[in-house]
Amino acid sequence: MLVGQAQDTAPGIHSPIVTNNRSNKPFSFAHPSEEEFARILDFYRIQWHYEPRSFPLRWDGDNILEMFTPDFYLPKLDLYVELTTLRQDLVTTKNRKLRRLRELYPNIKIKLLYKKDYHRILAKYGYGPLAQTEIPGIDRVLFTAKDIQKRVRQLGRQITKDYAGKRPVLVGVLKGVSCFMADLMRHITLPLTVDFMAISSYGSDDGDVVRISKDLDKSMTGCDVLMVEDIVDTGMTLHYLLNYLSAHRPTSLKVCTLLDKRARRLANVPIDYVGFEVPDEFVVGYGLDFREEFRNLPFIAVLRPEVQEEAGRPEKRE
Repeated sequence: MLVGQAQDTAPGIHSPIVTNNRSNKPFSFAHPSEEEFARILDFYRIQWHYEPRSFPLRWDGDNILEMFTPDFYLPKLDLYVELTTLRQDLVTTKNRKLRRLRELYPNIKIKLLYKKDYHRILAKYGYGPLAQTEIPGIDRVLFTAKDIQKRVRQLGRQITKDYAGKRPVLVGVLKGVSCFMADLMRHITLPLTVDFMAISSYGSDDGDVVRISKDLDKSMTGCDVLMVEDIVDTGMTLHYLLNYLSAHRPTSLKVCTLLDKRARRLANVPIDYVGFEVPDEFVVGYGLDFREEFRNLPFIAVLRPEVQEEAGRPEKRE
């Protein structure tokens, strides 16, 4: 498996870089720290290859006397990573090899990391909430911060195009939509206004009950209204809100949702703009909460089922 952008030979040397093909073969990590790092990469959905290639460092004629095999290669970052412990003798040896590798292969990007550096290096590339990579209660990341920002930009451009010559009013329901609304409006290059509603209850034992605890600040009559949602689940709450807004006689009424959980749909509601489809799992982050926690995560992740079980059945969300 040949990956990266390395030169096939070192300057002035005709010996090839040795490539290891582990893509379809079982393997075990050489050190527990490597397995831990791999789990962190999996958590953030960062593609990785373990020891994908070896770099010759010293030769005697055509014989390779010394090679260096980095622990990981991260294709999306075009970055090799070598992990190390606190043993100074190992650090000294690895630093010497890294200096030699950089001399021979100047196009190769490689980092030497201690365990304490995991968080820092991932945060540098936009992964991890506040540079922390292990969050109690989180099972896995569905959409990274980069995934979200890319998709929000695309939605903003499409909405700008579709509403050309108009002055849309973006209406959101607090609190979950706060992050999405703030980012989306910055990517819509049109004059616009924003209004918010708040709902006091998402459900009851007798069925869906919607109580508006904060109404709109202005009338929507004659406006081009874009209902902005964080997630559409059963669609029952959205159905109620669309009927409520329609009673204000807007010129147009459309829906933009960041997440669409179609597997749980009960009400047939029109959705004009969708960020991502999500599986039938409880998701948190980027404004979405569980018991008022996890809203500040920059990514969207799946909550561990046992967390929900320990806390009791979570409230319904739209």
